[in-house]
Amino acid sequence: MEYGALRLLRSAPHVIVVGNGKGGTDKTTLAMHVAVGLLNAGQKVGTLDLDPDQQCLTRYCDNRRAWSNHGEIDLAMPVHRHVASATGMRVDDNEAADLASLEAAIAALAPSCDFLVIDTPSQDTYLARIAHLIADSILTPLQDSFLDLCSLGVLDPVTREIVRTGHYAASVCAARKARRRVDPDFSDWVVIRRRTAASPLTEPALGEIGRHIGFRHIAGLSERALYRQLFPFGLTPLDPLPPMTPGVNDVSHLAARSEVDTLLHRLHLPFGERGLRRAAARAEWFARRALPLQFDEILAEEE
Repeated sequence: MEYGALRLLRSAPHVIVVGNGKGGTDKTTLAMHVAVGLLNAGQKVGTLDLDPDQQCLTRYCDNRRAWSNHGEIDLAMPVHRHVASATGMRVDDNEAADLASLEAAIAALAPSCDFLVIDTPSQDTYLARIAHLIADSILTPLQDSFLDLCSLGVLDPVTREIVRTGHYAASVCAARKARRRVDPDFSDWVVIRRRTAASPLTEPALGEIGRHIGFRHIAGLSERALYRQLFPFGLTPLDPLPPMTPGVNDVSHLAARSEVDTLLHRLHLPFGERGLRRAAARAEWFARRALPLQFDEILAEEE
């Protein structure tokens, strides 16, 4: 199945996989913020939800569409698909069906997308492994906790040296190794540590593990109530706030927006120039749409 999955590399856009072998790390929040950030930069974005049960990214996109329709707000929307896992009795039949479903979803999205953002479940599924295999960028959100760090590497409690590679890191390393057999392109793995007010606990260990298994780590989003409050609306701090949002003010909104912008910049994603020009033209249109037309914009200048 491995080489069948790698066929997807030839037709897929830039694939961003958000993954972690542990739950509660805000994978869906990160996936949606990256998707909206890319959309606001003029890129054409598709999103895939591979979670067979919770389908949080699907709900996030549904909320965004419903709020946009309700308030008649022009929100940038990714093209979204949910890929369900097969539930047959035979493992090989299920894997073949899962691969076919993923191929069909990517084939439908690829012609109209510059980026494909894939949200993966916390459990180890065949679809999640295939997604990591075809990823150009792997984003791993992580709480600033030694408990969460175990998915990347296990440390000796006395010496703080790496004892062994964590289960999730081992699966990512295996996927990158398999990809290099047929595709020499580099896949960027970024571990994104949750920002904390105090001195970060896991930063020295992340640096050591990153040098050992090959990822870079950056600071991510802070623990803000705003991110949770915007989920029912399908919004991010990059969007206009809904009126009368409890506990939210302009200062917290601007701080969160700046935080998301900084994160997107540190990911070093390959934004296309055509998309950036598209975003600039869209921003200019929004800035000028409420202004009255000038006379020279209506009639051509007479010679």
